[in-house]
Amino acid sequence: MAAALERACPGEAPLAVAVSGGGDSLALLLAAAARAEASGPEVSAVTVDHGLRPEAAAEARRVAAICATRGIPHETLVWQGWDGRGNLQDAARQARLRLIAGWARERGIGRVALAHTRDDQAETVLMRLARGAGVDGLAGMAPERRAGGVTWLRPFLDISRADLRLYLEACGQDWIDDPSNDDRRFERVRVRQALDLLRPLGIGAAGLAATATRLASARAALEAATVEAAARLVREEAGDLLIEAGGLAALPAEIARRLMLAGLGWVSGAAYPPRARALETTLAALTRGPRATLHGCLLQRAGGRIRIGREPAAVAGLSCAPGSLWDGRWRLSGPEGAEGLEIRALGEAGLAACPDWRAAGLPRTTLIASPAVWHGGGLIAAPMAGQGKDWSAAVNCSFTAYLLSH
Repeated sequence: MAAALERACPGEAPLAVAVSGGGDSLALLLAAAARAEASGPEVSAVTVDHGLRPEAAAEARRVAAICATRGIPHETLVWQGWDGRGNLQDAARQARLRLIAGWARERGIGRVALAHTRDDQAETVLMRLARGAGVDGLAGMAPERRAGGVTWLRPFLDISRADLRLYLEACGQDWIDDPSNDDRRFERVRVRQALDLLRPLGIGAAGLAATATRLASARAALEAATVEAAARLVREEAGDLLIEAGGLAALPAEIARRLMLAGLGWVSGAAYPPRARALETTLAALTRGPRATLHGCLLQRAGGRIRIGREPAAVAGLSCAPGSLWDGRWRLSGPEGAEGLEIRALGEAGLAACPDWRAAGLPRTTLIASPAVWHGGGLIAAPMAGQGKDWSAAVNCSFTAYLLSH
């Protein structure tokens, strides 16, 4: 356990451990605590109570008690956002990551360890295989990824669930078995049970996890090729992307697909990419006409380039205070001290108040979807349209940085 932690979580920076009270996360907690006692990085623990089971609050208190006996700072976060619609497990997972990321950022903790095991990796691969996933999906869960302003680490992806239970027994620590782990309403439970049936055929957790590792190497090669293609073919302009259409058409289909998906993700800020069929349909529409919409983005083809910009309708209702990120990526800077200001899309009305907007050399659609400073119904500044010299606007993350982090 110590070696796996050292490989995945090197250095002395503080480390947080997400602990549910189940065997996997408790094993991770104890291993991290042992490492901290041996002059390793400072460790904190966090538990999310989703409020979905009556026992959850008691389980969180039990984790807090275990942490207290070891002098580990612990906090329980409560989620109350389930409205009874959609995929419960996915909604709970998204909420859990969002809550933990916010908690970690507030405390200056940049790394959060998750206790996914080799068995979890195998189950993930099987679920994605059932959905017809490609290289990215079958590469499974990454041992490290950046999201929500923190780095998420999975140090136990090469360790079996059974080995973690043996470790807990050696430590004299019991654990809680979540009854939902046996509830066949959930896909992961059905897949876990299917693995037992596949094992006599030689299809087991170790083999599936090894396949995910090999596909992760293939994914890394594809990502490197995509970054290289982007450096040649893509240019940023006022929050839009300009892609050379001829160069895009000459790329291998998989690299072109990845480049377009990355462009749509960067412009829209969406957590998930559009479906493959939707992308194919949109690109086909661009061959028949000058524009198409997808994923909250407006795609326009002109002058040998494809421009990916924000769809004006997608940002029409967004607002935030100056200094905050607007649309998840724009930050505006200007004079301090002004009250009652908000950042909203420029829109048609705002553009009409910018008589010199054509001097900016940007398409009308780009400007309409760009951020502007408003005071009630009055336009104060529209940096992209050249209105209000005291204000500037910049995208928080470049497309290149986005590619490298995704």
